[in-house]
Amino acid sequence: MAEPFQIYFAGDLFDHKDLIGNSLLQAHIENISEGRYICGLPQDLGEDIDPQSIRNRNYKEILESDLALFNFDGNELDSGTVAEFIFAKFLDVPSVIFRSDFRSSGDQGSLGDDWNLMLSFFPRTRSFQYNSMAWYKEAKAAHQTNEAVIQEIYTKVATSLIQVLDEVRQEPPLMGNNQIDPELIYQWAALVPGSDFTPLVSDKTYLKNLVLQKKQKGVL
Repeated sequence: MAEPFQIYFAGDLFDHKDLIGNSLLQAHIENISEGRYICGLPQDLGEDIDPQSIRNRNYKEILESDLALFNFDGNELDSGTVAEFIFAKFLDVPSVIFRSDFRSSGDQGSLGDDWNLMLSFFPRTRSFQYNSMAWYKEAKAAHQTNEAVIQEIYTKVATSLIQVLDEVRQEPPLMGNNQIDPELIYQWAALVPGSDFTPLVSDKTYLKNLVLQKKQKGVL
């Protein structure tokens, strides 16, 4: 079996609905893709309580990930998720945005995305939106148990996301097309967050091997 693609899964993780929902979707993506995609949830990345350590750990996970998945639910997007999305885009990480919130939001009008326009139109980025209320009512009408409802909804979401992940992964890397050395970009990215992040990732051998691994997988 080919080496799996590591996905950074960003989104809200502040209440029981966020935590359990993230975990359920992670499990369904991994199971339905038969291990092709492995999701790393920030909520499962250790027990750091220092804010700077948490930030550095999450940025390091993005740096090392092959793809990224961003949950853009809510009238106001989670600011941490937005920061992580921008960092991923500067690293040319293939990304998928998904939104289950059925409320209209953002500033793009009825034909645009339901989030701030400054987060749209990036290359190597796909989106998937669905109406969670409509899907819930359909599943509830079709099944007698909550377990069956949950299974149907998360199977549908995971299957759709896997398809979009497959699609965005096929888009050619920006750096290769523009004859830019990825190692230089990653060396710069190691410096940008500053503080104690830089010593974690600035070793040139580490960055060289990381870039090589991503090239071998076709994502960089």
